[in-house]
Amino acid sequence: MALSRRQKIIELLINTERPLSVEEMSMMLHIDSSVIASDLPRIAEAMERKGYRFEIEPARCKKCGYVFEPSLHVPSKCPRCHSQWLEPPRFRLVKGKQVPEKD
Repeated sequence: MALSRRQKIIELLINTERPLSVEEMSMMLHIDSSVIASDLPRIAEAMERKGYRFEIEPARCKKCGYVFEPSLHVPSKCPRCHSQWLEPPRFRLVKGKQVPEKD
């Protein structure tokens, strides 16, 4: 039986050694990046219920090093230097519950 589009994305996010950007997933799976981006929130929610942690490596500015808040969305420009030269957010799924944040 063939895997559905979301199942393919899930398998890729679980089996990857490093977090992947939406563009990287798009190239590997031959699925439009906008479709992958729209699937990620649903995948994150479903897989968290199954005991996986959806990890987000935040976007960052390649010019000044500013690190954005972790988000599924790709920012358009850096709020510090206004550069559009940005490293996109990257994602992966890891088996295990959410790690509580320390204050």
